[in-house]
Amino acid sequence: MPDSSNTHENESLSRFDTLIKIMAKLRGLDGCPWDKSQSHQSVRQNLLEETYEVLEALDSCDSTKLKEELGDLLLQIVLHSQIAQDNGDFDINQVIMLINEKLIRRHPHIFGTRKVGSVEQVTANWEEIKKHERQQGASMLDGIPRTLPSLAYSQEIQKRVARVGFDWDDDEGVIDKVAEEASEISSALTHKEKEVEYGDLLFTIANLAQRQGIDLEAALRSANLRFYKRFSAMEKLCHERALDFSTLSFGEQNALWEEAKKIVK
Repeated sequence: MPDSSNTHENESLSRFDTLIKIMAKLRGLDGCPWDKSQSHQSVRQNLLEETYEVLEALDSCDSTKLKEELGDLLLQIVLHSQIAQDNGDFDINQVIMLINEKLIRRHPHIFGTRKVGSVEQVTANWEEIKKHERQQGASMLDGIPRTLPSLAYSQEIQKRVARVGFDWDDDEGVIDKVAEEASEISSALTHKEKEVEYGDLLFTIANLAQRQGIDLEAALRSANLRFYKRFSAMEKLCHERALDFSTLSFGEQNALWEEAKKIVK
């Protein structure tokens, strides 16, 4: 017969409130010295790292890894909530209540009487509701964290302003602007001028990508990973052939690169 105590234990471990109790115990009087010593600032980097690990799992389409990394990210949320509770600020229940209220408030077409007929109408309603939520005089860009990676921040601010019509009429206009910004780099004379022109070029490319539904951060992460794998394949080929990569001519290196591209698509 199956062990009923183990079954009960497994059921308990799948409950959200069990996680809350474990965290409270870890930071309790007789808890773990490390967990008890942490503050919002001391574990700030952990939250960032766990977020990127979730993104990496998403990029790899590895559901097993994603399941694990989402748990690690959830742990960070619970830890910060417990730290806040210990400080007398708020607890996890208030965190959950606020997000539930926000979801209901921002979906009146589901939880209210408003009617919508398209995704575009949903987006317009969402922006209008957020407008009323902002403090008077606040910018619609104020809610975007400036700690986002620069490309992600660029796409997000351009997505926000596009919702209120501040965008190109079509992609061709943006493509022409990309070419214009690229040409301005060659005419820049000083280091500062070049920095400005590179920034303008990247900003315009970010706009084109967000218009076409491309997550530029994900696209660049994917390109970086492809390069890593292809260069590693080149190194492996050199090792197999007793070659020193650094002594090869540029043409020989490029020939190896073409081989690597056939190995790593």
